[in-house]
Amino acid sequence: MPQELPGLYYDAEKNRYFPIKPRIPGSSSHASQFQKNPLSNSIQVEATKLCPQTKAPTSRLLHLRELNGGAFTFDRGRHSFQEEFHKLQASKPVVWRYHGTDNVSDSALEQTQIDIQTLEGQTETDVLLAGSIDGSLSFLNVGKFGQHFDYGLTHIPDLVGPSTKVEAESNETPQYMWRPPGASLRMPSRISCIRLFEKCSTFTNNDDSKVRRALITTLGSETSGGYVYILNLLEPVDFSSTVDQRLHAVASFNYTIWTADFNSHTSQAVIGTNIGASLVNVERGTSTWVCRSKSDVLAQQFDQTGNLVLCGLRNGAIVTVDVRENQDGLSARLTRHRIPYFSSGRSNQKQWFELKGRIYPSRTIYMPSSISSLVSLQSYDQYFLASSMDGSMKLYDHRLTKRGAVQSYGGHVNSHTRIQLGVDQSERFVMSGGEDCYLRLWSIKSGKLLFEDKFSDSAPTTVCWQRAERYGGREDEKQRYKEHLLGQNHNSGAWLGSREGLFHMHWS
Repeated sequence: MPQELPGLYYDAEKNRYFPIKPRIPGSSSHASQFQKNPLSNSIQVEATKLCPQTKAPTSRLLHLRELNGGAFTFDRGRHSFQEEFHKLQASKPVVWRYHGTDNVSDSALEQTQIDIQTLEGQTETDVLLAGSIDGSLSFLNVGKFGQHFDYGLTHIPDLVGPSTKVEAESNETPQYMWRPPGASLRMPSRISCIRLFEKCSTFTNNDDSKVRRALITTLGSETSGGYVYILNLLEPVDFSSTVDQRLHAVASFNYTIWTADFNSHTSQAVIGTNIGASLVNVERGTSTWVCRSKSDVLAQQFDQTGNLVLCGLRNGAIVTVDVRENQDGLSARLTRHRIPYFSSGRSNQKQWFELKGRIYPSRTIYMPSSISSLVSLQSYDQYFLASSMDGSMKLYDHRLTKRGAVQSYGGHVNSHTRIQLGVDQSERFVMSGGEDCYLRLWSIKSGKLLFEDKFSDSAPTTVCWQRAERYGGREDEKQRYKEHLLGQNHNSGAWLGSREGLFHMHWS
């Protein structure tokens, strides 16, 4: 029997002594597990400190995890230390702004990995595809090899957050951003959307996971309509020459193109216009109208099957369109629907709007204002996020649309701007800028606002989370063990775009 020591508690399972701390005043005395283990009271005290506002160090979380396993009980619920760690980490990002990137990415932004040709040979690197309101399309090299190039523009990062010097000094400065002279194109009008074509696969083959093409659409102008382009990213890119030969126009419309999405199972894309939604075969260049509406389609998102597409309309409706039927493109052949909705005006009376297409009226969702962004979750294929131009942000379930939103997210500020929602690859967090120039980050599951700060004088309208790197097998064993212990992944950064410039958020 171990010797009893004053002020210490012996844990037979761990064969260690731990200090005994007094009970929390007012705590419940009927919980048997807390009576049996004097450490439970101290654990409850520490558990209350796991909110995002605290500055509790990671070492304390690890210590609590060692004492209590992978979870703790607090506020009548069971909480995961791993999830609480992720929330704590997300609440304290470091933000960098890249000089000379103003008016580059205020309309569309995507990050991917491509092969590039250099003087040293072929290598893989990270690039940003950035689109602006003025119609410029730019390749920006943000990979680890960016500093090796001695031609083109170099953009230096400048720390803009956090405000405390201690936190700033503990974080590593990101790589410089490099823009080759031949990596910028002038499009005929504003770039309205950039989407990456990725082959869906459950296997780990690197070739299958590579982005092969990018879908790019332009808004259109007073003299011409919008265009649909495909950008070839499969072959290695040589930035010493121009990249315009990789860009091919596959379709043009005499209408405004607001948004687009791609079907990862086929060679089809869907575009949202001022008169409805059209399905585009990017191989043949043909198009078919799948939905006709007098209300502009401002946001779109395929579901995981590729059979259904969500269309967010200017009048605040989100309709589900079935694109499996091979329609012949004639609007007269599309099924006509009269769908009720409630006006957001003073009268608050039921009104009707007309749609044509293979639509499921019972799945129609109504938000208070024009739809700004739609994002389907991959881990939970029935769920999707939506935001509207009154500051509303909500999580919906396709199966429970009549019951309203599953979760709501407070604090978002928007009245008339198309602002993207960004979801990290683990689908724990959703991020969005606001018209008040603040950036905010929420927990998708709980709806809790984890972070908000202003580091730009213009609204962050575009966002994309950093994609996980592909590793060739050589990793530092200690770092891998630490990431396994904490439940971390390599996807610990996000890119943001505003008229003021490009920003990178990083979590250490």
